[in-house]
Amino acid sequence: MRWALAATAAVLLLMMGTLFGVEPTSETETCSVRLSLVDAESEETIPGLVRVKGADGQTISLPELLPRGQGLDDQPAIQEWSTLVRPETVRFPREVLEFSAFSGIETEITTQTVDLRDKAKAEITLKLHRFYDARHAGLQNANTHVHVRRLTRPETDRYLIESSTADGLDLVFVSYLERADDDVDYISNKYTRDELHALNTDHVHFDNGEEHRHNFNSGGEGFGHVMLLSIPELVYPVSIGPGISKTGTDGIPLQRGIERAREMGGTVIWCHNAWGLEDIPNWLAGRLHANNIFDGGSRGSYAHSFYRYWNVGIPVPVSTGTDWFIYDFSRVYVPAPDQITPEQWLDQLAAGHSYITNGPLLEFTVNGQGIGEPIEIKEPGDVTIVGRAVGRVDFERLELVRNGEVIESISTQPEGEHLVATMNVTLPIDGPCWVALRTPPPSAPIDPDMSTKTPLNEYGRELFSHTSATFIDVGSRRVFDHEVASSLIKDMQDSQTFIGDRGTFADDSERQAVLSVYDQGIAAMQERIADHPAD
Repeated sequence: MRWALAATAAVLLLMMGTLFGVEPTSETETCSVRLSLVDAESEETIPGLVRVKGADGQTISLPELLPRGQGLDDQPAIQEWSTLVRPETVRFPREVLEFSAFSGIETEITTQTVDLRDKAKAEITLKLHRFYDARHAGLQNANTHVHVRRLTRPETDRYLIESSTADGLDLVFVSYLERADDDVDYISNKYTRDELHALNTDHVHFDNGEEHRHNFNSGGEGFGHVMLLSIPELVYPVSIGPGISKTGTDGIPLQRGIERAREMGGTVIWCHNAWGLEDIPNWLAGRLHANNIFDGGSRGSYAHSFYRYWNVGIPVPVSTGTDWFIYDFSRVYVPAPDQITPEQWLDQLAAGHSYITNGPLLEFTVNGQGIGEPIEIKEPGDVTIVGRAVGRVDFERLELVRNGEVIESISTQPEGEHLVATMNVTLPIDGPCWVALRTPPPSAPIDPDMSTKTPLNEYGRELFSHTSATFIDVGSRRVFDHEVASSLIKDMQDSQTFIGDRGTFADDSERQAVLSVYDQGIAAMQERIADHPAD
């Protein structure tokens, strides 16, 4: 009888626990932990990422914290991490656990094993050792290309703030875009510029943008995509052509929207490396301010965009972002004082003082001048190049590039729990050229010479970093490669043929409005060729 009564009581307790969402044994099976991250030197609380593994080596879910991989179902490495932007109380199983943490891309990973088997409460503070301080070095970074979808507004607020803060981002541009039918769940489209500014914290600021674009079908190549950043109002049409909008014609070039954004004081960044057809004529016309690469994929390589332009003397600044969600550490650094507006930050980017990275941090001077500062020498001679890279993950080597060719390479050396590579080169200059610093480039499917993968960062993404070019002019002559110039003309001619065959136009005036952009680009390049007679 007693056994039956006890069994009945147990069943009733179990039913009540199920009914009211209570786990009767949870208090005895878990430990309440006050978890925090601090700078090992200053002992001040800092934001970062945390991962906890159980005795079986499996990552433990932390429902009290924001999963860093929210929205990224196909990226397993990032799913292991959670944001910890302030001290939080988290429940853990009472067992021996391994805690790992880092902050942005500037600290080493700290790992600590903790025995919680006989504890109901505990305090765990993970001390993070900083090996670089970009703010102290006078640098600020930004992600120039972010959209968010399929989250609620409160979820998106939290995601933007906590992910950006934990990753060490200083500035994030959240941009509006339109695609017929699909954009119903683009939650980032719901923010006004003022509402984005309202998300600002002491760690990270937000500003607005628009992805102005054209495709010949929903995802195929068309005129291209550009980010229009820090604009007071949207440029219409946001998306051009029936391929994306399922209405209208292909009769509006990107040029029109680009010029409107510039009239409003906006900054225009070409997206997705060299993907799209209208980049060449717009660079030749001086309408663009910077070029994003690896923002949402690896459609091309450095050689497909930056190097071609640099080889004909066009100083295209490097930039980057992440497109859908913040799936990587991707960012672009520029020199900046502590108090700087998004517009001032973008001015530094447009001036070419930038470098991009998703891990390795770069320093680069030529004759003591910073990234992108032009160097002029009256006659052939030597210049002094100093470069340095530092990172948490082994980026293998630091490379000096001149006119697209690697001319110096320095292997990494361990320093504590991070890696460093330093070069100091006296470089003979016998003619005009450009130089830049990079770590090994990631693989790019479009380029058969770029099949080797680089090491992966903590989010499972291939490492990259690259400075903008520093041009070394000799006797007032800038580098100009006639073979590259001719290839750019051919690309524009091929684009005209492709658009003429593929495009849908209401009349000849629409067709001419689009094709004339390439006529202007071809004429501009022919003029440059005439101004640079072959040796």
